[in-house]
Amino acid sequence: MLVGSGKHIDGVAHALGASHSSVNVIGFVALTPRPDNGLVSLGKLEDLGTILEDERIDEVIIADPDFPQEQAVELVDTCHRRAVRVKIAPSTMEILMQQAEFVPGEAVPLFELRPPVFDGFDFFIKRTFDLIGSVLLLIVLSPFLAAIALAVRVSSRGPVLYRSVRPGIGGRPFGCLKFRTMYEDADQRQADLESLNEASGALFKIRDDPRMTRVGRLLRRHSLDELPQLINVVRGQMSLVGPRPLPLRDYERLEDWHRKRYLVLPGITGLWQVSGRSDLEFDDLVKLDFLYLERWSVFLDLVILLKTLPAVFLRRGAF
Repeated sequence: MLVGSGKHIDGVAHALGASHSSVNVIGFVALTPRPDNGLVSLGKLEDLGTILEDERIDEVIIADPDFPQEQAVELVDTCHRRAVRVKIAPSTMEILMQQAEFVPGEAVPLFELRPPVFDGFDFFIKRTFDLIGSVLLLIVLSPFLAAIALAVRVSSRGPVLYRSVRPGIGGRPFGCLKFRTMYEDADQRQADLESLNEASGALFKIRDDPRMTRVGRLLRRHSLDELPQLINVVRGQMSLVGPRPLPLRDYERLEDWHRKRYLVLPGITGLWQVSGRSDLEFDDLVKLDFLYLERWSVFLDLVILLKTLPAVFLRRGAF
């Protein structure tokens, strides 16, 4: 076990050691130098990732009620990416308490912070909803999809579908399907257009992208180019609702805390699409993803899907 820094570290460590003989307290990590407290100092907080791997840590306890919130978010994400459990003493970091679950039977009250993932019955419900919804939509929209495919085919040279390799759940890449909206050499020309980027953060967006075909511009305005991703949903690579998958170019520019959104399947639509999309700052978009993960329900998915229709037709923030 790794015990976090702070004034309560001694009491937590000794209580746990006294109440659970199987608990092996490895040591602690402190934000500032501390006098001898009977525990081994494992290093600095910025070295936590290396410490977790070298010491084969199973569990981290944050015992300081004054632990900085910004560093707490990074600490939890660092642990969860390495399958290390995180527990927290009461009165510590209220920003994370919505993810906390009380752990009974401990000498000191603790709350375990679970990563925001869909598993068990929640995953079964969401996957069933996705599968039924995507199949029905493919059947109902099939004449419309065929018409779009024909328009793309006759408007310019190249394939009807564009396979965009994007990171999915856990950062694993998959082929995200879209109706082709650009000329064939679009990927090769992107580097020359970086200076014209109008989006914030990691995103790349140009309102009047010269690589866009005439039909593609219309499809992008109404997000119709995303409809083939219903096939990705059927394959289990995407969900109807969830964080949008980003191109590799954007993914490589993400900060570590942004990547928490890849703990679940990416979605065709999400809170981005019903909250302004390209009109919002990138950090605000990521916070919407986190809010969705914490508040998820089938009802919320239905609400987002219904709100996506007017957002698409009114072209709010789309380009």
